[in-house]
Amino acid sequence: MDEDIAVAFGSFMEAMPHWAFIIIHSTLIVVGYWLSRKTKNNGFLLFVVAELSYITYHTGLTHFLFAHIIAEVLDILALVTIAFGFSKRIVGGVSPVVPGTAQHR
Repeated sequence: MDEDIAVAFGSFMEAMPHWAFIIIHSTLIVVGYWLSRKTKNNGFLLFVVAELSYITYHTGLTHFLFAHIIAEVLDILALVTIAFGFSKRIVGGVSPVVPGTAQHR
């Protein structure tokens, strides 16, 4: 009877130790922080906090579903903040003045 039940896709991930996930999320935190400094867009800092939320699960501080929903909310806020920041630069940006060319305003 047990042979009829299919193994859920991705169940092999349960064999990975929590420290491996902590390394992955920590790497993403470093990348998010670097992008926030490089682009001067604080939306990436929301992404950093989202990754910290995942780490709380892997360190045993929170339940997975709680950490996951907090991270997802922070991720969507990060995406909106990043998109708003970039669109503001495009819409409000001043086109560069190039010497020797006609400037249309």
